[in-house]
Amino acid sequence: MTQRIRPESIRLESTTHCQLRCPSCPTAKGVIKERIGNGFLKFDDFRRLIDENPHVTHVELSNWGELFLNPDLLEMMEYAYQESVELTASNGTNLNTVSPQVLEGLVKFKFRHMTCSIDGASQQTYEKYRVRGDFDQVIRNIETINRHKKEFRSKFPVLRWQFIAFDHNAHEIQAARELARRLGMHFFLKLSWDEGLAPSANQEIARLETPGGVVNEREFSEENETGYLQRSICGQLWREPQVNWDGEVLGCCVNTWQSFGNVFDSTLLETLQNERMTYARRMLMGRAEPRDDIACTTCDHYKAMAARADWLIPDAVDNSFKARLTRLLGRKGVWLTNRSRRLARWQRKFDGA
Repeated sequence: MTQRIRPESIRLESTTHCQLRCPSCPTAKGVIKERIGNGFLKFDDFRRLIDENPHVTHVELSNWGELFLNPDLLEMMEYAYQESVELTASNGTNLNTVSPQVLEGLVKFKFRHMTCSIDGASQQTYEKYRVRGDFDQVIRNIETINRHKKEFRSKFPVLRWQFIAFDHNAHEIQAARELARRLGMHFFLKLSWDEGLAPSANQEIARLETPGGVVNEREFSEENETGYLQRSICGQLWREPQVNWDGEVLGCCVNTWQSFGNVFDSTLLETLQNERMTYARRMLMGRAEPRDDIACTTCDHYKAMAARADWLIPDAVDNSFKARLTRLLGRKGVWLTNRSRRLARWQRKFDGA
């Protein structure tokens, strides 16, 4: 029997444009433009997805590009707030270029969660990877958000400082952690997938700070017998499917080479239930052989999963208390949280910040 997919969350790329030139990033190298195009999610398309899918209560807007470059972002935030839909940028933003109106709108329209990619505690270190980035401007933008949170007496957005551990920045991990604490941010130390930039000379410093004492994704996989973030990424085909700015359904945040269909030509639910999406999920559960017309077939995550027979569980559905409550209340729950500081504190606790 085919499992019916009706997710409360979707990942919707707001833009594939970015103003920085991070050395390991496929966007900076032009790979993303070549594969899925450079463009912006338009407000009318955003509104259509929200209106046609009342079961959707949460939209993640960040992936390959810098969401704050989208000229329609403020309008999308306001509409999502009116329709009781949570917005997040948990995948990440560089937070370099943001208008004063959008900084206020993040708080005014209760943008839920934002991951700020800040790989250093000084401009000298930060700019080595975040090329063209301005560390001081990022900190000023965070301080502005915090001032608006006090002004509006709001807990949102919850802010997370994401620090990718490189060789050149390992000595600033502690300083960054302390600055994040002073700014009221949760601190997350992420492993580098690029072994050429992962800690080498500063391995001992990094091993004291990184999860499990490993310094790159390969070491994590060897220690844990599963890929770094693999299960959460592959599980997106069930819980939080990725849609590109032009409506192409990519399934997960990693796929850039093969579409499963377009939600603007069909509908979101029809596309998520089509034969190739259904077959891809069966592959990830170890129930079907790889096929050339399925994006997962050539994905490193799937190959590693298949090599270890490390398949996803059959339903891959989040059954945590918060997830079950969200499914029960739907947008009414978002509406209540938007208007109750007590419920906002409760949600902030469940978000781990």
